[in-house]
Amino acid sequence: MTATKKQREPAKVPLATGRMSVFGLLRIARRNVLETIPELATWQTMVSGKIFKRWHMVMDPGGLRRILKERPEAYPKSEAVKNLFKPVIGNSLFVAEGKHWQWQRRAAAPAFAARNLKELAPVMSGSAARMVERLQSAVGNVADLHLLAVAATFEVINSVCFSGEDSMELETVQDAFEKFIEDAGRVSLLDVASVPAWVPRPGRLYNSYFHRRELKQITDPAIEMRRSIGPRTPPDLLDLLAEGEDPQTKRRMNNDELRDNLITFILAGHETTALSLAWSLYLLAFDPSWQRQVRVEAQSVLNGRIATAEDVSKLVLTRQVIEEALRLYPPSAMLARTARERDTVGGRQVLPGDTLFIPIYALHRNHCFWSDPDRFNPGRFADRSSIDKFAFLPFGGGMRICIGASFALMEAVIILSSVVSKYEFALLPGQEPEPVMILTLRPKGGVRLKVEAA
Repeated sequence: MTATKKQREPAKVPLATGRMSVFGLLRIARRNVLETIPELATWQTMVSGKIFKRWHMVMDPGGLRRILKERPEAYPKSEAVKNLFKPVIGNSLFVAEGKHWQWQRRAAAPAFAARNLKELAPVMSGSAARMVERLQSAVGNVADLHLLAVAATFEVINSVCFSGEDSMELETVQDAFEKFIEDAGRVSLLDVASVPAWVPRPGRLYNSYFHRRELKQITDPAIEMRRSIGPRTPPDLLDLLAEGEDPQTKRRMNNDELRDNLITFILAGHETTALSLAWSLYLLAFDPSWQRQVRVEAQSVLNGRIATAEDVSKLVLTRQVIEEALRLYPPSAMLARTARERDTVGGRQVLPGDTLFIPIYALHRNHCFWSDPDRFNPGRFADRSSIDKFAFLPFGGGMRICIGASFALMEAVIILSSVVSKYEFALLPGQEPEPVMILTLRPKGGVRLKVEAA
């Protein structure tokens, strides 16, 4: 009997296979924090240890349901995460906890309702059309699809926030964002040692002040200029957030809260969707068979035009590819929570002060829940009812699931289908992207693909 030949797998992170010293852990974390995840985490549902303080990596869907949905108040975001983001984006939705988070979420939720998403969809189609135009000049050559995806998704978020006014320049925002990522990605020994967040991290607090000032200098004039024009029809995100009211407390966002949440949506909104597009295009180039299937679907549905919101439900294979890209390369590949009280998670005792890591990268590649998990197989999403909701968490889960998840998926489907219907992409030998997490899971070296007309 001959052994079955193992199928080639797309790029992945080399996970840890042995014990590491604290300094070794710090060195690896500075290079790529995902490399600190033990490979055991892709075979077991929970892994625990102690580095100064107890920690647990939770891959058990039942345990994750308890942390994220059933008892979220007992598992707030870790102080290290808050310490990292709060100086830059204030006490916005991403950072806030408890009642302050609840009222903001209730006030902002209508902005992301289905009716408003549909009205904002033409902006996505316009951006898709411009990406198609940009790719025309790359036919027969090599293009960095990650950079092109960033440009496309930034156009969307800029238009969605400010009704298409030329309020912000991509280069200015991206430069400020890259500086923030560079500093934020520098894992400190104090973080590894679980030293309280109020102890300043060398350089980080100083730099965070300047990152916040720089982002305010970009967004404040954009908000003021947009407000001077008055409400638009259909309303943009600034209108919707400014008009949003918590039905319980009747509270609305003040200027600082509005700005901080807009900064959060601008940075997170274009970054995560650009990554899902870039990784999807890499995977389609990796697997020409799936690329052909998606192209046939897109050409059949679109018939030569750019995708719209009405097409999204028909682009079934396109969405499956995006979901598989989000499984293999989740933008937020690692979450952290701190236990406030004694509890049992995944059959294991958790004590107050324990750190609970949610390594979404390892969860999405866990052999307990996914067949041949390192292989690219969008068909696994053909039947979503067969997948536990807490085994697939590209946008988080429970109460704090990403408020813009539906927006991001619609945007990705519209842009990806429009692009793949018109162009063919191929890998360059020896130039596959390297998955590296610095806040988000990015393709180191970009996604450089050969572009041809379809």
